[in-house]
Amino acid sequence: MVNLEWYRTFKSVYKNGNFSLAAKELFISQPAVSQQISMLEAHVGYKLFNRKSKGVEPTEYAKLLNNLIIEALDRLENVENGFRAKAFDANRLISIGISKHLMISLGNALISEFDFIDFSFHENDTLFELVDSKKLDFAIVTKQYDTFDTIQKKVGEIKQVIVGSNNIDASELKSNIKIKNFSATEQWLNDQKWFSHNAQIPHIKLFWLHVFSKKRPSMIPNYIIPSEYEMLEIISKNTGIAVVWDINAKSLIAENKIQLMWNSKQMPSTEVYVLSGKNDNLSPVFENIQLELKRILA
Repeated sequence: MVNLEWYRTFKSVYKNGNFSLAAKELFISQPAVSQQISMLEAHVGYKLFNRKSKGVEPTEYAKLLNNLIIEALDRLENVENGFRAKAFDANRLISIGISKHLMISLGNALISEFDFIDFSFHENDTLFELVDSKKLDFAIVTKQYDTFDTIQKKVGEIKQVIVGSNNIDASELKSNIKIKNFSATEQWLNDQKWFSHNAQIPHIKLFWLHVFSKKRPSMIPNYIIPSEYEMLEIISKNTGIAVVWDINAKSLIAENKIQLMWNSKQMPSTEVYVLSGKNDNLSPVFENIQLELKRILA
């Protein structure tokens, strides 16, 4: 029975014209190369290489054999490399940075795709620094960076919306929004109990800036819950409203645990990116992360 390693060794010797170079390429000893070529010659019944002062020269039969096997051998090696890459991707511990507020919606989607993930929670600039310094393999960010040593691909968009508990009567709010009475709309919002994941209310300020053209909302948050998803769960069991990412509220709205109060056209969407350092070994993983996040954000 023919040994495929003989053909792999034959290909390397034929390409390099030297047993020593073939041994280095194949990570085996030179005597092992000579032995495999001798065994292949015995199997096919023809001499394949003539020794020269510097290396070896293929015989006419070696040239014919190379033409016959090279395409099939290349295909076989490509299949083998593909399986190795998949095994590497499936079993390697990868490190992913993400905002803790997007963990439940975006980070959670990756758990079913990979067996080993080390998550780190940071905001955009810190995540970029960690990827750029190769302390993280990947990061999910909402800000674009342009550097030579990193790769960044857009995977979708998210948007800030106002949601509230189901026990709030939002008919007056929606009526004022419909007739574009934004003064009354703002007053209604100011009269509610507010939740925020940050005492500086960054989401609320951004919403007020785009929708009401005001830098400073007049309300103050009643409750500060550091995790946006935990905040949404608490709102579903109590009374209050909040500005949150639509992707985080999506499942709770679908399950009728909270209500969407306002998805304003004046509020722009925010682009979501996957960020990675340049590393060919991680390219297949990078592609898989992109595909999964695009599916979630579609």
